[in-house]
Amino acid sequence: MAQPMIEHVNLTVSDPGRTATMLIDLFGWHIRWQGKAANGGNTVHVGTDSSYLAVYANADSDGIALAHAKGRPFNHVGIVVDDLDSVDAKATALGLHTFSHDDYEPGRRFYFFDGDGIEYEIVSYGQQHESRP
Repeated sequence: MAQPMIEHVNLTVSDPGRTATMLIDLFGWHIRWQGKAANGGNTVHVGTDSSYLAVYANADSDGIALAHAKGRPFNHVGIVVDDLDSVDAKATALGLHTFSHDDYEPGRRFYFFDGDGIEYEIVSYGQQHESRP
């Protein structure tokens, strides 16, 4: 049997298009599918050919995004990249505040929150450098 892998994670966001654009800009991903979803919502599947994030918004009758009760105890999404410094620069250019830059086994990393308060950990296992403040 092949090793199990995570195919997707479904996140509730206020604007799936905005979140998908951020992920495309940061990681070079593409939209795999988008359309109507459960409870009158809208979903965008954005990622690679083998895995993706489903970013979902359920709207009330006025089109205002509703929170999704299953968001806890979710902590963050971890994404592995080859060039940590490049993604850090892209995140900063998008107006995202990056923090907790660190370098410890097994790799370098930093974090940011998106516009919905979802925390992302960006990590690279191939670039070891001294940690930044």
